[in-house]
Amino acid sequence: MTQTQDLRALARRLFDAAVTAADPALAVRRQLALTPLPQPKGRTVLIAVGKAAPTMLAEALKHVSGPFEALAVTHHENTQKVPGARVLNAGHPVPDAAGEAAGQAVMDLLDTCGAEDQVIALISGGGSALLPAPIKGLTLADKAAVNQVLLSGGLDIVAMNLVRQQLSKLKGGGFLRRAAPAPVTALILSDVIGDDLRAIASGPTVGPIGTAAEARAMLERHGLWDKLPASARDALATARAVEPVPEAINIMVGSNGQSVTAMADLARVEGWAVRQSATPLVGDVDSAAQEVLALMTPVEVPTALLFGGETTVILRGDGRGGRNQELALRVALSAPDLAQDWLFLSGGTDGRDGPTDAAGGVVDSGTINRISGAGQDVGKLLENNDSYAALAAAGDLLMTGATGTNVADVQVLLIRP
Repeated sequence: MTQTQDLRALARRLFDAAVTAADPALAVRRQLALTPLPQPKGRTVLIAVGKAAPTMLAEALKHVSGPFEALAVTHHENTQKVPGARVLNAGHPVPDAAGEAAGQAVMDLLDTCGAEDQVIALISGGGSALLPAPIKGLTLADKAAVNQVLLSGGLDIVAMNLVRQQLSKLKGGGFLRRAAPAPVTALILSDVIGDDLRAIASGPTVGPIGTAAEARAMLERHGLWDKLPASARDALATARAVEPVPEAINIMVGSNGQSVTAMADLARVEGWAVRQSATPLVGDVDSAAQEVLALMTPVEVPTALLFGGETTVILRGDGRGGRNQELALRVALSAPDLAQDWLFLSGGTDGRDGPTDAAGGVVDSGTINRISGAGQDVGKLLENNDSYAALAAAGDLLMTGATGTNVADVQVLLIRP
């Protein structure tokens, strides 16, 4: 194994440790061992939504006694079945007709709940797109168009979900309103940096992030208001009473921070000095790349610099890629000449970066030469947001397949004297 292969193998082990720490079944199992589910007079209604929905639901069902009804909604790539439950697949990141039907199925099930039932919500990342449930006056095509504007506008997840909540029957506490009068307990796997429960899957079991007026003001500040469909602008511009949100028990069972800690623990076991970033790696990928590059300095001992976060990309071209791939490519393009071995990995813990089959990228000092040697122009590819093609030419895509979990992104910078 060459020195570069050695670093790549270590970086992959650290990434896998991050994913394992966010294992949805283990997260649910740990929590239900601490707080077992009560036996209601009526049914236990379990509804799981997100990329980890089938796994979370399968584990939760092991802890249920008495009559129950169970439904999971996850993305099309997740083909896992759950005995005793319905599993519906829907579009992500752009909502589709299957998602609209799934949203209606969730609402129909919640509408059957009474005071003697209990509702167990199992929430993970991706729920915003998977359950579009548009409000009256909006079509699914409108919701998809809004989503595309938000995804291409460089907004963080909190800002995007501020808008999504105002246009949905289920987001921003809408789930609770449909479930009432049944009590709701939610076990939440956080894919949001800072773990704002209102932003995870657009907060179906918590109150909204803000108002329609605040959503409009934010969109105007970012120059996105006029890009929305007219129906969405009308909905956000219409003053309406803020409906009260019933209370629920919301419990976070996994997070990005826990995954970064797991990487640190393994790196120390492997004999590396560890430095964890005190702040999450967020914001535009160019700024995030500069943060990483500023830390690429010579070291005296093998050092692992570890990050967690979720960056954003402003789309200027029509290429393929994602925030992790573009971040990795930008780091490779501007990396200093260290005269030491280094490697940088950036990956989504769900195994999917943007609309591609890659989880992210793994780059080193030879990445740019490999791209050029394959006859590709790195600058032009980057300008076209075509980081996937660039990294594919170098053999530097991080390919993991769907992981069944999602706690945002993690990054690993390894430097060895």
